[in-house]
Amino acid sequence: MKKTVSVIGAGVAGLASAIRLQHAGYDVTLYEKEAIPGGKMNQVKQDGYTFDMGPSLVMMPDIYKEIFELAGRNPDDYIPMQRVDPMYSAFFGDEEISVSSDLTKITEEMENISDKDMAGFLSYLKDIYERYIVAKNHFIQRPFRNATDFYNPKMIYQALKLKTFDSANHSIGKYIKDKRLQQILSFQTLYIGVSPNNGPSLYTIIPMIEYLYGIWFIEGGMHTMASGMEKLFLELGGKVNYNSPVDEILIENQEAKGIKIHNETILSDFVMCNADFPYAIKNLVKDVKAKGKYTDKKVDNMKYSCSCFIMYLGMDKKFDQVKNMHNFVFAKDLDENLEDIFSGDVLTDPSFYVYMGSKMDPKLAPEGKEGLYILVPVSDLSTSKYDWNEETIQYYRERVFMKLKNTKGFENIEEEIVSESYMTPIDWRDKFNAYNGACFGLQPTLTQSNHFRPQAKAKNCENLYFTGSSTHPGAGVPIVLTSAKIAVDELLLDDQG
Repeated sequence: MKKTVSVIGAGVAGLASAIRLQHAGYDVTLYEKEAIPGGKMNQVKQDGYTFDMGPSLVMMPDIYKEIFELAGRNPDDYIPMQRVDPMYSAFFGDEEISVSSDLTKITEEMENISDKDMAGFLSYLKDIYERYIVAKNHFIQRPFRNATDFYNPKMIYQALKLKTFDSANHSIGKYIKDKRLQQILSFQTLYIGVSPNNGPSLYTIIPMIEYLYGIWFIEGGMHTMASGMEKLFLELGGKVNYNSPVDEILIENQEAKGIKIHNETILSDFVMCNADFPYAIKNLVKDVKAKGKYTDKKVDNMKYSCSCFIMYLGMDKKFDQVKNMHNFVFAKDLDENLEDIFSGDVLTDPSFYVYMGSKMDPKLAPEGKEGLYILVPVSDLSTSKYDWNEETIQYYRERVFMKLKNTKGFENIEEEIVSESYMTPIDWRDKFNAYNGACFGLQPTLTQSNHFRPQAKAKNCENLYFTGSSTHPGAGVPIVLTSAKIAVDELLLDDQG
């Protein structure tokens, strides 16, 4: 008899875990509260327009491909992708800087601003690449099951090489003096929900990864990755139950025995939980001993990433004047903008991201039209000093349009909208059980990273494993895919030795 695994949540990590376990010979069943796979890698379809709901930017494509290659499949049959270059445009008022991952183009762009900064950029790449190799080999790809896995001379020596005590922003400033270039190289920490002003300097590996490995686009948008993984899982013989919200992880004598859905008990040998860890440990793990140190009070007191307000706009035209698919519009004072996000204040001058997948794949919008996805980083619900309601939505909508009207190519944006919907922090909380509406899970501060972060193997319960953005190693699609690999390896270690 094959051993059985119940996987809670068909998010990216849940799907990847399910595929790895099914491929390893287990009998795996996925339970997903929504009607389609992907979790936050979901899809919005409205009035003939198709939008990625959450993640929209492919970095480190080899990690996306790995799950298909593991099963002996050609990734191109599931997630056909192409490189995007220039990667994006950065807008500072009426000035646009086009950002490429081609070294010749980078050199030209940067030398136009400052040859000293170009020299600094090359120094930054060398330094951060060396730290990235240390992080990848010793921290990102391994679990920290026991305290001694971290607290030993070899690991402490490697940890010191990471130079984590500086902030991302300050670290970039050592290499680059132009304020705009500093912002272009530091804002990406927001991809994982932490401010560059106080996020550990190690997270400046994110722009390095963009420059060295490029940005990619999957045909049909990011949801193609989710549906591709679902297809592979089913081909391997896995089973998926949609519209099946799990109410409880069944635990007896600190050992997971299965799950409960609609008062129905479903037994299994192992449980792999991809529900957001803070939500899961608080709501799905009812057994007090199995919670361990993660009491309700501790969960509430942990630090959460920022959230997102996203607008999905169907437009009545093509945006031919806008050169790039990915566009970042910066606040006049980014430091103040970041301070407001992480202190919970209303944003008076928000920075935001404009993504047009239909530029690369015209099938995502009606012929001759474009879909705009506009993401505004905002406070999570535990930090926010204001409520989310229709008035708040309209406030941010007006602020975004005010800035876009002064941005080349978007001057008449408000008159060109034919379809409109939104996601607010409340929606992220209610639809995806993202604790406090924090889209990226627990904030990756120093005291919530590596061995301090929730681990794949439950500390106080056998046969229970966690995966996803709030667990080690953290948020971002490639890192979440890595968390799935770690979690499955931990389960295999316990089961097969």
